[in-house]
Amino acid sequence: MSLRESSVESTPTAVIAEDEPLLADELADLLQGLWPQLQIVARARDGVAALNAIEAHRPDVAFLDIHMPLLTGVEVARQIAGRCHVAFITSYDEHALEAFEAGAMDYVLKPPTAARLATTVERLKRRLQQPPADLREALRALVERTAEAPRYLQWINASRGASVRLITVEEILYFQSDQKYTLVVTADTEALIKKTIKTLTGELDPTMFWQVHRSTVVNVHAIDRVIRDDRGNLKLRLKQRTEQLPVSEPYHHLFQQM
Repeated sequence: MSLRESSVESTPTAVIAEDEPLLADELADLLQGLWPQLQIVARARDGVAALNAIEAHRPDVAFLDIHMPLLTGVEVARQIAGRCHVAFITSYDEHALEAFEAGAMDYVLKPPTAARLATTVERLKRRLQQPPADLREALRALVERTAEAPRYLQWINASRGASVRLITVEEILYFQSDQKYTLVVTADTEALIKKTIKTLTGELDPTMFWQVHRSTVVNVHAIDRVIRDDRGNLKLRLKQRTEQLPVSEPYHHLFQQM
């Protein structure tokens, strides 16, 4: 075993490039638990800073957010091809992830979880035994494949008291306008975000979230039944909450087949 191989095996190093500090903190904490030997030598919040950090520290692994300011993770990966191993931080769905698998690249799904990250860590440990691959051809295929996929919100950063919580969209039962803020409601929590209902309707997957009132957007998977009263008014009963959500007349057509 060479000196370089011995050093990598005992104290591998990494740079985390992620423009959302909360996500970067979560990833670093999870990596510390799953891979105690890994040393995070730098963090960056944009692509240019990531390139500078990689040049300065020459890490064994670079965790690169796909969408960063100034330079994207893909653009950074192209410029460091063959210099270190790359794991992309991404919110792409399972179909787009096929491009990562086919391209021999690693990835971390947002928001990061220990279960998902454990697989990436094991793959990276194995790859550290070999020189970093030149990913330029694989990156070209990745760009072509993922460009076809619409990019909808995958999680929400929501305030609850003095803390900020990451909530995946699958957890959210509905959004409701609350003066300057929007209330985010899950089965057991409520939190506030500063995005308006109008903004959210353009960012959420329209097959999953329907606007049912000028102030309400509901997760269709959270609906238990539609109730019609004697006057023809509609209300939605949810599977995991006791309140009922009114459906205003312009949105009645959404439930004609239900």
